[in-house]
Amino acid sequence: MAPAGAKRGILERLNAGEVVIGDGGFVFALEKRGYVKAGPWTPEAAAEHPEAVRQLHREFLRAGANVMQTFTFYASDDKLENRGNNLSFTGQQINEAACDLAREVANEGDALVAGGVSQTPSYLSCKSEDEVKAIFKRQLDVFIKKNVDFLIAEYFEHVEEAEWAVQVLKSTGKPVAANMCIGPDGDMHGVSAGECAIRLVKAGADIVGVNCHFDPLTCVQAVKLMKEAVEKAGLKAHYMVQPLAYHTPDCNRQGFIDLPEFPFALEPRILTRWDMQQYAREAYDAGIRYIGGCCGFEPYHIRALAEELAPERGFLPTASEKHGPWGTGLEMHTKPWVRARARREYWEKIRPASGRPLCPSMSKPDSWGVTKGHSDLMQQKEATSQDQLRPLFDKCSATQ
Repeated sequence: MAPAGAKRGILERLNAGEVVIGDGGFVFALEKRGYVKAGPWTPEAAAEHPEAVRQLHREFLRAGANVMQTFTFYASDDKLENRGNNLSFTGQQINEAACDLAREVANEGDALVAGGVSQTPSYLSCKSEDEVKAIFKRQLDVFIKKNVDFLIAEYFEHVEEAEWAVQVLKSTGKPVAANMCIGPDGDMHGVSAGECAIRLVKAGADIVGVNCHFDPLTCVQAVKLMKEAVEKAGLKAHYMVQPLAYHTPDCNRQGFIDLPEFPFALEPRILTRWDMQQYAREAYDAGIRYIGGCCGFEPYHIRALAEELAPERGFLPTASEKHGPWGTGLEMHTKPWVRARARREYWEKIRPASGRPLCPSMSKPDSWGVTKGHSDLMQQKEATSQDQLRPLFDKCSATQ
């Protein structure tokens, strides 16, 4: 269990050098459970199926997370309406429900509530700075009404849009974290990871880092570049990382969404809990103190982070009571060869087989080379028509 006492804010914890464990991925976890629609990846489940969202929050809390991030990913009005995604709930209803669920569960433990905004279809369609900022402002009004503890701008492929988001969030006076969904090569327009971090800190971000798109060690490398650049520029910030739970050695600049397995055949790439413990240690040794996960991260992955960093945190999560670190519960197994695996040394050296006959070791990512400003990325409210889909199918077949 977490130590008793009054809750302290995110910056208070980070300023003291404490480890903050984030939660995991909601859209992927809830899509697998049948509550989120793949494609739009919008979070109407917060209002439509609150029991599912509440339970996932609760499992992440039990696994050791210190932050309950509101399930508001892609909950901007323009994204909720994008490509015929007709919903029974308004953006305000979804955002309010998400805040209430996060607060309810956070109050069950030593957790803070973070309100999150993400990139918008409007930016991809070249709408103006004022128009994009107005979208963030509508979400922000709900976060202020619900008095979240801090704010996160996450999943931004272009640093310019991330800067706009930070500027809007910073106007509240609450602590602001900003995450790019980039790797070491930088954003989609070629701005380096280090320059992205500098621009976000200058825009007002207290915490900078990356989330999604790449595997943990790739993301840690990107945050290292951010940290080096910020320090060289004479600026100060805290650092966070919330990567994928998938191996992505064959990804290009845009990350896992270019992989042919995205999103329905990624399971062979899932990191084990022992990979996660290595990631937690790498991130901590790099000076990153806000460590969590994004797509693919299930509660057992977050538990692995908490177990690896238990010496630094001073306690194990509740979810370890039945488990025991490094598989010590296997001491009770009926088979002696399984009991022989009840030790850290065994799991640290394991090289898991894929179990898939004739599987390739790497994939060839789709590289269509389009980003903001390209005609293929102009967004629309109407559902994508068959006439619009047909040339995309043809192009996809030609690259396979």
